[in-house]
Amino acid sequence: MAGNILDRFKETVEEVREAVNGKKVKVGIIGTGWIAEAHVKNYQRCEDVEIVAAADLIPGKAEKFCKANGLSGVRLYPDHKSMLDAEELDAVSICTYNKTHAECAIYALKKGVNVLLEKPMCVTVEEAAEICKAEKESGKILSIGFQPRFDENMKMVKKVVQSGELGQIYYIQTGGGRRRGIPTPYGTSFIEEKTAGLGALADIGCYSLDMVLNAINYPKPLTVSGYTSSFFGKDPAYFEKHPEYADVFSVDDFAAAFIRLEGGIVIDFRIAWAMNLDTSGDTIILGTKGGLRIPSTECWNGSIGGPLKIYKTVAGEEVEMEIPEKENGEDNFYKKIRYFIDAVKEGGSAPVPSAQILYNQAIIDGIAKSAAIGREIEIIIPEV
Repeated sequence: MAGNILDRFKETVEEVREAVNGKKVKVGIIGTGWIAEAHVKNYQRCEDVEIVAAADLIPGKAEKFCKANGLSGVRLYPDHKSMLDAEELDAVSICTYNKTHAECAIYALKKGVNVLLEKPMCVTVEEAAEICKAEKESGKILSIGFQPRFDENMKMVKKVVQSGELGQIYYIQTGGGRRRGIPTPYGTSFIEEKTAGLGALADIGCYSLDMVLNAINYPKPLTVSGYTSSFFGKDPAYFEKHPEYADVFSVDDFAAAFIRLEGGIVIDFRIAWAMNLDTSGDTIILGTKGGLRIPSTECWNGSIGGPLKIYKTVAGEEVEMEIPEKENGEDNFYKKIRYFIDAVKEGGSAPVPSAQILYNQAIIDGIAKSAAIGREIEIIIPEV
């Protein structure tokens, strides 16, 4: 019996289709920090893409970035507005600070340019709604940079849940994080409120939430009771080489929440950049007919830490069924870029639609707001 159930979840790795016919898609890069390198690297793999422009607020940074990444003939601009005003672009990748995601995305969409917006979508739910409004008015594609969506194991999580094998879902435990992993190798942009807005909650918490929310088809969030702290980030001893970082640390390095969703589902969530544990626990999805365990990773990396396990009662016996880890074939970040370009060329739908990530952002924003006042709040999502 167990073998028959597992047969339902056999699948082959999806091949990434390389669309190379026709004119090249003209792309601009907004923000030339370290994440932009991954965008450029994967755009360069697409024969039907030409990177023609780049913008950065810091003088000389875009020029240095282009030289380091083998980009020649790229026109450089001091900000996103001057680039979008001057260029006729098909698409942009927005790789700026979290706090500037909204203004860059909205301006690009209003200019009639398709947008690949890095995660997190933005900082507040109000900003997210304004981005969605601009997308709706423009008729252009807006895709959010959640590459774990394209991981074959993540797809399997959704397939298991959607199969009905677990029955009615009622409780989810999810999260993750790092024992020591506050992201400062590239300076302080991730740890200052003025640039990041939020810390671990948005940086890696958005991924963890998307994994489970996508599996259950993103029901509307209703209420949240949130908690955040920054004990490690504000301790100079944590930053051995740069103790001064503790003086500017102004975001969260840990967050936890209890979230109620439509359909009677609750999420028990926690995420960390730093904690005195190797993991905050596996992701667990409980249903009326079965349970699913998704092993945690050492550092939340957008995949799983081992084979999925389904727990059920079969013929009166309590059984465990293991689903082996799947090979991804192609890199998930490349898939993120490739699927976006395909959508732009074909007028297709966004690979990661903003309508879903609006709910993701509403939860993140709700956690931060609840934590600030120390009580449960209703999640209010503005009209789009």
